[in-house]
Amino acid sequence: MIILKAVIVEDSRLARNELKELIKAHEDIKLIGEAENVDEGYQLIFDTKPDLLFLDINMPEKDGFELLEMLDDVPITIFTTAFDEYAIKSFEYNAFDYLLKPINQKRFSRSIEKVIETTKRQLETPISEEKNNEDLKKDVLNLDKQIFIKDGEKCWLVKIKEISLFEIVGNYTRVFFDGNTPLIYKSLAQIEEKLPHEVFFRANRQQIINIHHVKKVVSWFNGKLKIELQSGEEIEISRRQSYMFKEQLSL
Repeated sequence: MIILKAVIVEDSRLARNELKELIKAHEDIKLIGEAENVDEGYQLIFDTKPDLLFLDINMPEKDGFELLEMLDDVPITIFTTAFDEYAIKSFEYNAFDYLLKPINQKRFSRSIEKVIETTKRQLETPISEEKNNEDLKKDVLNLDKQIFIKDGEKCWLVKIKEISLFEIVGNYTRVFFDGNTPLIYKSLAQIEEKLPHEVFFRANRQQIINIHHVKKVVSWFNGKLKIELQSGEEIEISRRQSYMFKEQLSL
């Protein structure tokens, strides 16, 4: 059975208690913490790295959207709020669901069932036969994690699995996803440390590719390989990395 770690960020103690009672009915959800404001919530998420976040929107000083913008890795997020006018904006932040208070028990259960079904469906395609269920769950959840990207006035919340390429540009790294190419002020080495290595591959000193986005592989000069991504970018894999790429993808 899959057990997902969950946290609650909600300023109302009554609302937190109601959520805890709803969660108790689901043995596949383990509540590991709660916070009553955004700053406490940020620290809780940073320390515990939950799989699932129940998040209020209207809170004093900072709101739930600001919390998501503070996070590098965003858990599966279910908004819980008394106001329906934020529904469209919540899905711009890739929220998994949006529950209106007072939360109906059946509606809550349907939302949890969708989370579990989505995770199970993704786990049905193993990344490696040698991995156990806990490792697989970790990989799937890592790929479904959302990261906040800001470039100038534009902001995105992007699932890691949707990113096809990371590329060095001076002191910045360019991120390629869904036709967008924003720059972030992080080194490629910093980014590589957080990526699941079974899916993201260091093609050369300047670029990391998502192997799930590879469209074509061709032999190139001096034992190198050339990759074409589904988005059209062509990547040359260094000779040493070409050998490792073949090893990684061989049966």
